Amino acid sequence: MITPHTPGEPRPVQGGAFYDAPQVADRYLRHRHSGVHSPNHVMEEPALLDELGLVAGLRVLDLGCGDAAIGRTLLASGCRSYLGIDGSTEMTRAAKATLAGTPGRVERMDIERFSAPPRTFDLIISRLALHYVDDLDAVLAGCRHCLSPGGRLLITVVHPVITSHEARRSTEQARTDWVVDDYFHPGARRRDWLGNTVTWYHRTIEDYVTALTRAQFAITALRECPPRPDRFAGDMAELARRRRVPLFLLLAGSRA
Repeated sequence: MITPHTPGEPRPVQGGAFYDAPQVADRYLRHRHSGVHSPNHVMEEPALLDELGLVAGLRVLDLGCGDAAIGRTLLASGCRSYLGIDGSTEMTRAAKATLAGTPGRVERMDIERFSAPPRTFDLIISRLALHYVDDLDAVLAGCRHCLSPGGRLLITVVHPVITSHEARRSTEQARTDWVVDDYFHPGARRRDWLGNTVTWYHRTIEDYVTALTRAQFAITALRECPPRPDRFAGDMAELARRRRVPLFLLLAGSRA
């Protein structure tokens, strides 16, 4: 349900600063790179890589780059340049370590504050970051502004069925049930995650599509990132669990 801030309570951390809370970045990166048990590895990443296609010669911007693991992949695939932007000190530190020895760059900056001249980039990606952003329209307008004609935008976010509601539950065992509530009421949601309280902004699938078209992107892909069987190393029980509910939404658009 919707959980506005209550006066007198500590404010939940927003945006990239969430990952600077004690031990949060370490917990997140361990989870994200945990192989079969990482939904990113078995669901979000394969859908993203399928949609990226060839990147040779492209100038790439990564909004909310995290540890920039995708940056090394893109540079190894021949992209012309890679710039990662993240609002977290801890994540930019991890990204710089990841990109060491490559021409890739990273800067610490909130996504909402980033701007660049027209035609600066050919491809903009944003993985699991835009649900931290309140003013999505402004960010998407900025993306269109700095893309070259024909440039592409590719984003993934936590799926709206997940951002809509957080049911209180034990964290001792793998989750087996989900609740969808207040789905058609967009806005901030406070939730407990990684041992801290964070703010995510809930939007419906329709909201995301409308925002992209309002920013004058032509939608080229919409995926709900089903689990990829070949990434489960034979763990059929985990595959069956991941087939129960969508966790990620992927959208891609092109700039005229």
